[in-house]
Amino acid sequence: MADLDGNKIEHNYHLEKAFACNGNFHVKGAANLDWGMKKHLSNIFSPKTGNTVMFAFDHGYFMGSVSGLERLDLLMPGLIDHIDVLMATRGALRTCVKPNFRKGVALRVSSGSSMIQEDLSEEVIAVDVEDAIRLGADALAVQVFIGAKGQLASIDNLSKVINAAYRYSIPVLGVVAVGKDMERTDKYFKLATRIIAELGANIVKTYYCDKFDEVVAACPVPIVMAGGKKLPEKEALELAFNAIAGGARGVDMGRNIFQTAHPAAMADAIGKIVHRKYTAKEAYEYYCEAIK
Repeated sequence: MADLDGNKIEHNYHLEKAFACNGNFHVKGAANLDWGMKKHLSNIFSPKTGNTVMFAFDHGYFMGSVSGLERLDLLMPGLIDHIDVLMATRGALRTCVKPNFRKGVALRVSSGSSMIQEDLSEEVIAVDVEDAIRLGADALAVQVFIGAKGQLASIDNLSKVINAAYRYSIPVLGVVAVGKDMERTDKYFKLATRIIAELGANIVKTYYCDKFDEVVAACPVPIVMAGGKKLPEKEALELAFNAIAGGARGVDMGRNIFQTAHPAAMADAIGKIVHRKYTAKEAYEYYCEAIK
């Protein structure tokens, strides 16, 4: 086993240097993947900007009917054209999203405990790869609990999904879980994102933190920032801007889109930051103008 004492040195993340192994492909860490993998990743990350706007509405798999997501059938038609990727459960896709839409799909495949239980870290793989293929998924999303009670089981879940998905050239999205007793520090996120990437995930979703640019630099695959709790619109746009400025290749907003009074306008404003290099101020001004 590696000598952990050897890690007690000053780290150098070479923030001034771009990732060195991109080749001629626009997705970080994917230059050596096969055509099918690259096709799916291109459905997620824009070939023009290299970035993505994800819309997470998979909350119901453990929270039930969430405020803002009570009627997916009414919400989704007005949002489809304003985002790049849907992060969803298979039930929500089949029942509330028309199959003729032309967006990427990050399919939630891990599931487990509900909000009525104290420990949410005990999850299982609930969707097999064959059903993901039938749904045309561009990535399989697995929750990973590093440092929690369910760490070993969730790493096992991630590994099994990666092994199955790679047989069919489907990327895997590892989602860093943060429980109420878990850290939200750069030290923790550097550990969690690196573990997930080294196990073979092609995309990592995690939260913003201090020294976020170091977290991004140390991760050899693209990081998509998780939006987290509902914030005032101006603050949510500032969060999105800071993440992209820190090197994230995308933003995955859920509550900060579906719990706003104007979800489509908010999604567009986030897209201006992610794809058009708007500042947070410019994006907020765009949002205010759009909702007049």
